[in-house]
Amino acid sequence: NKGKTDSSNKIVIAKAYDKELYLEDVKKNIPAGSSKKDSIAILQSYIQNWLQKQVILKLADDNLNEELKNVDEQLEEYRNSLLAYAYEREYVREKLDTSVTQEEIETYYKEHPENFQLKDNIVKCIYFKVPNNIPKLDKIRYLYKSQKENEIQQLQQYCFQYATDYYFNDNDWLLFNDLLKKVPISAYDKEQYLKNNRFIEVNDSTSIYFINIKEFKIKESLSPLNFEADNIRNLIVNKRKLDLVAKMEKDAYNNAIKEKDVEILLPKK
Repeated sequence: NKGKTDSSNKIVIAKAYDKELYLEDVKKNIPAGSSKKDSIAILQSYIQNWLQKQVILKLADDNLNEELKNVDEQLEEYRNSLLAYAYEREYVREKLDTSVTQEEIETYYKEHPENFQLKDNIVKCIYFKVPNNIPKLDKIRYLYKSQKENEIQQLQQYCFQYATDYYFNDNDWLLFNDLLKKVPISAYDKEQYLKNNRFIEVNDSTSIYFINIKEFKIKESLSPLNFEADNIRNLIVNKRKLDLVAKMEKDAYNNAIKEKDVEILLPKK
């Protein structure tokens, strides 16, 4: 049913006490290109939420004393915070240099080693999973231990054809716990297991799993630089952001003092 219109010819689609909800206000919240079905669902949900909010506001208005209902000061403080945040965000967007060189990353890493202690074990490895009845199993056992480029390529081609899961990105560090989610290894002492195992072959009722651990680092040791590079880049940019905002606020305040736009009126002791 279509709502009635008020004196301004706005379509009223819901009422709560002395307040009215207009169709044009809700339409702003319906994404362009929404289907008729989605639009109706969004409209109904918005109306329901609006009515529930009005009921709670009426309860608050009827039951809170005047002191508790006086939120003008809180609203002003909230508005001021929003304005300051919006200005800082735009200022940072225009002024912040987000480019970070490899040299800056390396310098930060060397100067803050205490910040880069591993919280988990990490490995560089190749891994693949093949069915139990796979052909040429002996050849696979040889190839996955090989360091020769042509034999590694043979293994990759084999895995593309037969493996049900594989990972050959052995230049990047991988959380050992993520590997354990894929492979049925029982390792109560994970650090000791890594120290004692390089070539791993395990199986379950349907599959055989092969792992060649090329390198590993134990938790609480120094995390590798390339494992931390993205984190360091974000830390550097965030520090620049904080410094930029702090300088802007200090310069703006000093300039306002200089121009006598602001002043402290308390008597000097």
